[in-house]
Amino acid sequence: MKNGKKFLMILFLTVSLMNAQDFNDALRLSEPGISSGPRALGMGNAYTALSNDLSAGIFNPAGFGLIKKLEFDGAISYNSFDNNTTFFGTQTDNSNSWTRLSQFGFAFPVPTARGSLVFSIGFNQLKDFNGTYKFNGYNPGNNSMIQDLTFSPFKDDNDFTYNLGLSYPLYDTHKNYLGDTTLINGKLNQSGRTIQEGYLNSWSFGGAAEVEKGIFVGAQINVISGTFKSTSDYWEEGSLANYPSNLLLDPTDPRTAGFESFYKSSVLKWDISGWDAKIGLLAQINESFNLGATIQFPRTYTIKESYSVFGISNFKNYTFAIDPNTTKSEYDVTTPYEFTLGGAFHIRHLTISADAKLIDYTQMEFSDGLDPQTRADNNSQIKDLFRTVVNLNAGAEYVIPRSGVALRAGFIYMPSPFKDDPSDYDKKYITLGAGFALDQNLTLDIGFAHGWWKDFGDNYSSYVSTTFQDISYNNLIFGLKYIF
Repeated sequence: MKNGKKFLMILFLTVSLMNAQDFNDALRLSEPGISSGPRALGMGNAYTALSNDLSAGIFNPAGFGLIKKLEFDGAISYNSFDNNTTFFGTQTDNSNSWTRLSQFGFAFPVPTARGSLVFSIGFNQLKDFNGTYKFNGYNPGNNSMIQDLTFSPFKDDNDFTYNLGLSYPLYDTHKNYLGDTTLINGKLNQSGRTIQEGYLNSWSFGGAAEVEKGIFVGAQINVISGTFKSTSDYWEEGSLANYPSNLLLDPTDPRTAGFESFYKSSVLKWDISGWDAKIGLLAQINESFNLGATIQFPRTYTIKESYSVFGISNFKNYTFAIDPNTTKSEYDVTTPYEFTLGGAFHIRHLTISADAKLIDYTQMEFSDGLDPQTRADNNSQIKDLFRTVVNLNAGAEYVIPRSGVALRAGFIYMPSPFKDDPSDYDKKYITLGAGFALDQNLTLDIGFAHGWWKDFGDNYSSYVSTTFQDISYNNLIFGLKYIF
C-alpha cells in the first residue's frame, strides 16, 4: 500500500478550513508538464539532442544554433482530462478540457564569419493545470467530514460546524469549556467534485553559438506567469432512518431538528509569477549522432493566493448558511534542479531519439513567506515524502522520401515522485505526430499525446472516505513553421 500521507495529494479537500499550504503546492509547480511544440510532442518530447526549432526554448537552448534562417513558429493546443472515480463501489466519470495558444516566436540567425550565432524570443506554455474529480456514494462507516471538522484542533473548523448548527459545546460541572461535539455519527451519502484550471506560460529570451565545429552552447532566461484556480464542492446527506426528525443536533436549539444535508464550498486562486534559466550543450558527434545535455536551474515562483470557503446546512424546518470567508497570503516556492541527457541517431530518412531527465523532488522548498514554523514543517514533509526520479522519453521520426511528409511516434514515462508508489501511479504517455511541407518555406505539424495513470485520495482523515481513480489525459497540438 502507498504511503498514507500521499492521500493529501489529490485534488480535493483538506481537513482544515484554514488554507494551510503544503507539499502539494510545491509539487504542482515542480512536476514537469508535457506541453511542447508539435514535432517534439509527436516524438515523445525526446528532443534534447535535436531542438532545431523554437521548442529549443523548452528542451535545449543550444539547439537554436542549428537554425540557419529566420524562422517563425506558432502552435495552438487542445487538452482533455478524464477521471473515472470509484467511491464505495460506485463509479463516477468526469472530464475537463481547454484550448489555448501554446507557442509562438522567432529565431534570428546572425551572420558570422565562422560557426553560427542565433537569438530567439518566444512564448511557450510550460504546463496546464487542468484537472477534475467527482464522486458520489454511501459511506456506511461512522465517520464524516462534519465529525472531522468538529473534533479538529483548529478553532476555525470547530466554529464552522457550530455556526451551521451541526455541533454544540460541552462544559464541565464548573461551566468550563471542554470542546465541541456532534451527534452526527456517519452513515451518510457523500458526494463531491473539484474542477481545476490554469496554466504556466513563459516569455523566453535565448541564444546559442557554435563555439567549435559541431559544438553548440546555448542559454535561456524565462519570465514566467500563470494562474491556477480550484473550485471544490462537497455534500453529506442524511436519512430519516439514521437522523429522525425529532433529533436535535444542538439540544438547546430546536432549529437543528431533522438533519438533511451539509454543503461546503471552497475556491482557491493563485496569481503566479517567477523566472528561471537554462543552459545547454549540443554536439554533432558525426553525421549520424547528436548528443545533448541541459541544466535547468531551480525556478522561483511567487504565489499570491486567495482562498474562500462557505457552507450551508439544511434541516427539516431551517437552513443555516455561512457567508464566504476569504483569506489572502503570499509565499515563494523553489523547484528542484533538472539534469537532462539526450541522444539522437540519424539513419537515412529515420531519426531515433531518447532523453533521460533526473529530478530530485526532495529539493523542493517553500523559500519565503508563510510563518517560519509552517515553512520548516512543509520542507520537512517534502524530505520525508518524496524521492529522486528519472523521467524517460523516446521517439522516432520517418521522412517519407520525395513526399514532404514526416511520421512520428514516441513514449513518455514519468515515475511518481512519492516514495514507495507502485508503478500504476507512474504517468505514461503514447505520442503520435506528423509533419507536412506545404511549400518550400511553410510546414504544418501535428502532435498528439495520450496519457494514463492511477491515483487515490481522502476527502478527510485517512482511509475512511477514500476515492480510487483512473485518469486519462489527451493533448493535441497544431503548429505552423515558416522559414523566411
